[in-house]
Amino acid sequence: MLEHRTISLAEQVFDRLETDILSGKYQPGEVLTELKLVNDLGVSRTPIREALRRLEQEHIIEITPRGILVIGVSEKDLTDILEIRIRIEGLAAYEAAKNITDEQLEELRETVELQEFYVPKHDADRINTMDSRFHQLIYRFSGSTALCDTLMPLHKKVNKFRLASVKNDVRSAYSSQEHRAIFEAIAAHDAELAEKYMVEHISNAKVHIESREKK
Repeated sequence: MLEHRTISLAEQVFDRLETDILSGKYQPGEVLTELKLVNDLGVSRTPIREALRRLEQEHIIEITPRGILVIGVSEKDLTDILEIRIRIEGLAAYEAAKNITDEQLEELRETVELQEFYVPKHDADRINTMDSRFHQLIYRFSGSTALCDTLMPLHKKVNKFRLASVKNDVRSAYSSQEHRAIFEAIAAHDAELAEKYMVEHISNAKVHIESREKK
């Protein structure tokens, strides 16, 4: 059952369905019906239909005569998304290093430290939350709406694969160290170094995620 919060019910439905699809609750190739979603979410058809239109625009689902076809993220989508992130997420780190304020820097520091705290505890869910927060903060702190609007949805689309990655203790530890290096470069306002470390970080994540997917 969804909560009736300040944001519209359709927005809540969209967020919930997007999360459920990208997390794998609804699998690619699965055909859903409006009635099933009404029962799953406990809301009327109107906000569901509005959310479905947005999801179709995002190419996460397809409305067919048989019902709502779940598309999700294909292997090619995954490769393309990671390649795009390699090419432009470094720019976000570069801009963040130039524009970040002291207050924003403390928020980023706290996120890095929390991730470092949870890694030895093998708390995958919280590590993933901090991992996601780290990247999203850098998008915001870049000061570029265009970069933020481009990278945010791409980051969300690979959440299922990132979660699997942080469950690997070795990769999780390396990722945390890489985040620390990116943070230190941003804190030093060394834009070129922050960009370099971010590109290396996403490249390493791509190699790890793709190697898992081929097994």
